[in-house]
Amino acid sequence: MAWFKRKYQNRRLDRRRVLLDVKLRADQVRATRMRWGAIAVTVSAGTIFGLYLVWRTGEWAVNHFLYQNKDFAVQQIEVQTDGVVAVEQLRRWAGVKAGDNLLALDLSRVKRDLELVPQVKTAAIERVLPRTLRIRVTERQPLAQAYAPQPRPDGRGYDMKVFQVDNEGAVMAPLGLRQRATPLAQAGEQLPTLAGIDPINLANGKKLESPQVRAGLDLIVAFERSPMVGLADLARIDISSPGVLIATTGQGSEVTFALTDFERQLKRWRLVHDRCLAEGKGIAALDLAVPSNIPARTVDARAVVPIAPKAKPATSRKRNV
Repeated sequence: MAWFKRKYQNRRLDRRRVLLDVKLRADQVRATRMRWGAIAVTVSAGTIFGLYLVWRTGEWAVNHFLYQNKDFAVQQIEVQTDGVVAVEQLRRWAGVKAGDNLLALDLSRVKRDLELVPQVKTAAIERVLPRTLRIRVTERQPLAQAYAPQPRPDGRGYDMKVFQVDNEGAVMAPLGLRQRATPLAQAGEQLPTLAGIDPINLANGKKLESPQVRAGLDLIVAFERSPMVGLADLARIDISSPGVLIATTGQGSEVTFALTDFERQLKRWRLVHDRCLAEGKGIAALDLAVPSNIPARTVDARAVVPIAPKAKPATSRKRNV
């Protein structure tokens, strides 16, 4: 009996030792895990702080040595253009001034600001280190003009405001005298007038998409390459009649065109013109929209207003250095 009791006590002691050993090992594992966790957190925090320090140092270095460096301050703004806009006006539209940091300039912003101006078709911007900004501008060339009523400031009636239209249908308000490099009297011949455009569509920077407007502009381009150049000039093109264009010349003739195949119609006009001239007559009215024959009304040649000499358009390239 005593032996059995002693054996039982020994077994309980062995079990207690095992439990103590297991608990000790669990505590050691837990302590080891906590120690490694603390090391991992410390290393991660140190890495993040180190990266942040490197980033801030790099940012400071870039700002100090590049974007805030006076050695890269803009001293020259070179402007090249193929039109009549004054160089100083293009500089103002670009929004760049002397002293701005060349490397910190947002070239896409400068390009966007210039191309938002109705008179500017495209703009190219280039850095020329260390202190020069180069701007190249392609201007929209006015091809025609149009009029729209504008209310007077006092509310009493309307004034007719003129707009210019290029070959793509882009609408532009005419440049002011101070915005031009070329005086208005030297800018070239009078532009043909497009009549019949809805005044709502005549707004600075807007683009005309009407097929009738497109045809009117195409007629002007075709006329300038036609055999009628020097014999007549287009003063007014009425686009309000569906399917046709009614052109009035500076010599008082009224010529009706179909909306397509202007080259053939202009050649027919030249044939009629030459025949009338040989007979001592001038053209009062001519319908070129009719394909099978050419209805015409003539007058005595002495009643025809002679064509005025045209000034050569001023489109020479300008440069500023």
